[in-house]
Amino acid sequence: QVQLVESGGGLAQPGGSLRLSCEASGRTFSSYAMGWFRQYPGKEREFVATYRRNGGYTYYADSVKGRFTISRDNAKTAVFLQMDSLKPEDTAVYYCALGLRLISSTLRNPTAYDYWGQGTQVTVSS
Repeated sequence: QVQLVESGGGLAQPGGSLRLSCEASGRTFSSYAMGWFRQYPGKEREFVATYRRNGGYTYYADSVKGRFTISRDNAKTAVFLQMDSLKPEDTAVYYCALGLRLISSTLRNPTAYDYWGQGTQVTVSS
């Protein structure tokens, strides 16, 4: 059974930084995309960033480009999200996701992902 385990959420001040981690276990994957979505209360999950193993490409939402950086651990099926210059509007529950059959046009669509983490709260407040 595939599990995604997240860690690293918490409280940060505006302009501060947080780093999220997510590791997959339960099977090995040769081709996948792994990334992050976030969800505001009463809203749909929205795309934040993803890493596509085939080619090593990274993709970002416009709202986080230049502030957030997604990276991976080559030895594991794991990704990290370094969040800098945080803003109060970044406050949300962040979810790690892994998809096995994604193409470029579906990378930002949460329904295209197969596995999800439990979510971790990120709060940006002074």
